Amino acid sequence: MSDFVSEFWNWYVILIVLVSILACGAFLWSQSIHHPAGAETTDTTGHVWDETLAEYNNPLPRWWMWLFYLTVVFALVYGVLYPTFGRFQGVFGWSSANEHKKEVDSMDAKVKPLFDKYLKMDLKAVAADKEAMEMGGRLFQTYCMQCHGAAAQGSRDKGFPNLTDKDWQWGGAPEQIVETIANGRMGMMPPYGGNPDAVGGESGAKEVANYVRSLSGLSNNSELAAKGKTKYEAVCFACHGQDGKGMQALGAPNLTDKVWLYGSSEAKIVETITAGRANKMPAWKEFLGDAKIHLLSAYVLGLSTGTEKN
Repeated sequence: MSDFVSEFWNWYVILIVLVSILACGAFLWSQSIHHPAGAETTDTTGHVWDETLAEYNNPLPRWWMWLFYLTVVFALVYGVLYPTFGRFQGVFGWSSANEHKKEVDSMDAKVKPLFDKYLKMDLKAVAADKEAMEMGGRLFQTYCMQCHGAAAQGSRDKGFPNLTDKDWQWGGAPEQIVETIANGRMGMMPPYGGNPDAVGGESGAKEVANYVRSLSGLSNNSELAAKGKTKYEAVCFACHGQDGKGMQALGAPNLTDKVWLYGSSEAKIVETITAGRANKMPAWKEFLGDAKIHLLSAYVLGLSTGTEKN
């Protein structure tokens, strides 16, 4: 990759641009040569229609030619003033990144008083404010819907949690929601399929899956579930607890509440046990800032009840 950022490519681009512009000028000059006034010309392009209708190779009209020359001059002047030639930034030092930053800063300056107003308020109070929830909803549609969906109900196939129920993998207290959005989360279910000493391979995983399904009151094979309980108590309880209610501090989900991030079928649970799961919630603090995260957190807090999620 270092070859593509070497100084050679900078000069390569500069040369290509300059040659292209100057070549246009040279071509225009070659086409501007005209015969003296009154002289006859028989030079044609070779195109003839209807036996006698010929296309003469005369120069372009002078006014048209000068317009083309003007575009060549404009291109050279533009290249001096704005980024055109390789890494040269131009006399004005303009860049799309700086322009975007100016626009963002300008808009932030306009809305900052409103954001600051809500930032000073308690999260539950913000969640009860209609205007704040409209703003939070727009932020959610911009930054969060790609994973959690427009209705915030997530996607079970991809492991994106439903934010409209009362089930929280990392905790639903206001400060826990802020922590999740600001700093992100990394959920990890280790794979046990490659370690026969853990749950006993796929057959053992099937036994554990039946026991886990029984914890949620789902249909299961009682004989397999009984065997799976022993394996669960030897391997799984460290994270999910003896009673299967999970541990929010670790992000270990509750296995008794009938809420499933990847699906509750026996096949899906066996897949989870044998292959493991890795799920990441990105951190938004650096990108959004405290004020927007505060509004987003309040919006998420109020998604299920309008004011609070337990």
